[in-house]
Amino acid sequence: MDNLISLVNKIQRACTALGDHGEASALPTLWESLPSIAVVGGQSSGKSSVLESVVGKDFLPRGSGIVTRRPLVLQLHKLDEGSREYAEFLHLPRKRFTDFAAVRREIQDETDRETGRSKQISSVPIHLSIYSPYVVNLTLIDLPGLTKVAVEGQPDSIVQDIENMVRAFIEKPNCIILAISPANQDLATSDAIKISREVDPTGERTLGVLTKIDLMDKGTDAVD
Repeated sequence: MDNLISLVNKIQRACTALGDHGEASALPTLWESLPSIAVVGGQSSGKSSVLESVVGKDFLPRGSGIVTRRPLVLQLHKLDEGSREYAEFLHLPRKRFTDFAAVRREIQDETDRETGRSKQISSVPIHLSIYSPYVVNLTLIDLPGLTKVAVEGQPDSIVQDIENMVRAFIEKPNCIILAISPANQDLATSDAIKISREVDPTGERTLGVLTKIDLMDKGTDAVD
């Protein structure tokens, strides 16, 4: 299985380099045929915390509003015990990052290079590989957070643009959806669950994740 995952990782890297990255297209693409895990949630739903928990490092940009403005294809590669952890970006070949604060800054800078220093979004992904003895071989795709209102500096179409981008990834039949919902909000209004049900009505390829358990009202139960 590890060999198969490694092969899929290499093919996904090649797809990204060639401009095939899951964007909506009239024709089927190689990316569409590959298995993937897409992380979906509303703004400030806790997506970053979930990804950082999987990796064991703080490396994602934080802030208010739309922080994730481009898809992040995150590939985890397990190293032998005792090996030093490092990260590599596809757009910076042969440069290794051992400081994960620098990884965060590079994600922000690379986002700005594609979108400008505005609050626009882009469907062109950033490809990040993390090598560590503390991870499992896995590929995750972090997508911009779903939102209901455009903020200053964004076009009114931003709400629909983000939803269309998310849909382009999660409607693929080989995509597993990691639907992130904060436990301190009503699940009935969860943006992640709503869009997941639309593309995967039976829930066969959707996994729900509850975040912010510590912020639940006193007397409530996460099991409920």
